[in-house]
Amino acid sequence: MKILLLRAMTRSAVFELQNDSCYRAPAVYTLELDGRPLRQGDTNVFSLFGLEPHRHYCLTVRAGEDVGDLDFTTPEETAFVDASRYGLVADGETDNTPQLQAALSTCPPGGTVYVPAGTYRTQSLFLQSNTTLYLEKGCTLLGGTDRKRYPILPGVLPCHDEVHETYLAGWEGNPLDSFAALLNVIHSENVTITGEGIVDANAQNGDWYVNAKKKNIAWRPRLFFTANAKNVVLHGVSVCNSYSWTIHPTYSENVDILNIRIRNDSHSPNTDGIDPESCKNVNIIGDHIHVGDDCIALKSGKLFLGTFMHTPCENVVIRNCCLSRGHGGLVIGSEMSGGVRNVTVTQCLMDHTDRGLRVKTRRGRGKNAIIDGLVFRNVTMDGVLTPFVINMFYFCDPDGKSDYVQTHDPLPVDDMTPTLGSLEMEHITAANAQYAGCWFSGLPEQPIGRICMRDVQIAFDPDAKPGEAAMMRGAEQSCKRGIWAENVRRIELHDVKITGYEGERLQFINVTDFEED
Repeated sequence: MKILLLRAMTRSAVFELQNDSCYRAPAVYTLELDGRPLRQGDTNVFSLFGLEPHRHYCLTVRAGEDVGDLDFTTPEETAFVDASRYGLVADGETDNTPQLQAALSTCPPGGTVYVPAGTYRTQSLFLQSNTTLYLEKGCTLLGGTDRKRYPILPGVLPCHDEVHETYLAGWEGNPLDSFAALLNVIHSENVTITGEGIVDANAQNGDWYVNAKKKNIAWRPRLFFTANAKNVVLHGVSVCNSYSWTIHPTYSENVDILNIRIRNDSHSPNTDGIDPESCKNVNIIGDHIHVGDDCIALKSGKLFLGTFMHTPCENVVIRNCCLSRGHGGLVIGSEMSGGVRNVTVTQCLMDHTDRGLRVKTRRGRGKNAIIDGLVFRNVTMDGVLTPFVINMFYFCDPDGKSDYVQTHDPLPVDDMTPTLGSLEMEHITAANAQYAGCWFSGLPEQPIGRICMRDVQIAFDPDAKPGEAAMMRGAEQSCKRGIWAENVRRIELHDVKITGYEGERLQFINVTDFEED
């Protein structure tokens, strides 16, 4: 048995079993630390908590006769800041924002802010560089329900030269004033949030879901937000009941989101799970996500930010995650005007999401809106209504249903035209699909570059109901449709099996080059 140390922190560590299974381990295993039995586990990614800083450990994993060992050492810690000494009140009612912020602000570089068990009501908190926030098991940070007590982050911070302004907060891809998140990492580096505690935004008990698409003082906050940050780790904690997008790193580098749990009500509005926006080097590994919108969505802003900042979301690894009940498992867009490139998705389980892989863009996203280098490998889907959707006619935004966005007649390729390059899907099993196996719609003037599928098996639910596979004008409802493709330069199908479909297996319009074996 091979074990990979994903990261060792001062008081916790996260590991990954090396195998080919999706999310869950091939067999139940037992963990031992320094020869002492700890507990059993059944997922490929697991964590240890309550460790001591600057100490050497020996981890053993046993699954029957299969045994793996790994030695690791936790980093040094300069200071232990017990937040309870700052006057916390753990009754779930008293506002602890000043006390918690004082602990975070006075923690020396290299130190850990420790929050013990208890329920602590709080509004927005801001973490500083070179610190760790450790939430003990039984600890809950509970979001306050009065929006007037949350600070507002300006969308734009002006500069005296009127040129080098800073874009801070945003809403759906534009720099707009928004309430600060519950946890914020802004212009900071080397920040870790870890532990077995809970971060509960408590949004269902406020007015955050009332007229959710309308601005009320400012736009809705996130649960966790970063801006211009480096080396950020979010590990172990459970997060729930977000105000809007749950985990939202923006313009940040080296972001690790490891072995966390996200739970939002399936009917809560726009409560995406993890939405990296214009970030570089992102690892999303071992997470379990159950939300009211897209599970993971990669973004890079709308036209203004995509053109002015021109910062793609790139070098993203998504592995050993369970993605459940959302609108999409992995989604790219639709705010992707800065581009999305070099994305690898492996060993993930998608459970009853509306779509599995979902790419959504439209005319007007701009010439920098380039999606390329997407690899989708070794994924298991069950009950996903449409496993694969690539849609360049996505009808978002006020003009989304206009003729400009939705016409299937070719328009000139110009500065407003997005591009989809190479997408590879291999070793995929999708059971109990309903609407369609694949729906690929490129633009007539800018077809999808290349779609390659290898060793893909799609089976339809015998009791499938019809529905819209893609959100685009004129897309008729379908049921048990095999593969629909329009405006694609090249499609390769290698050992692709579809069972239970009705009508023609392949329905192609303007597919220039096709290969199947």
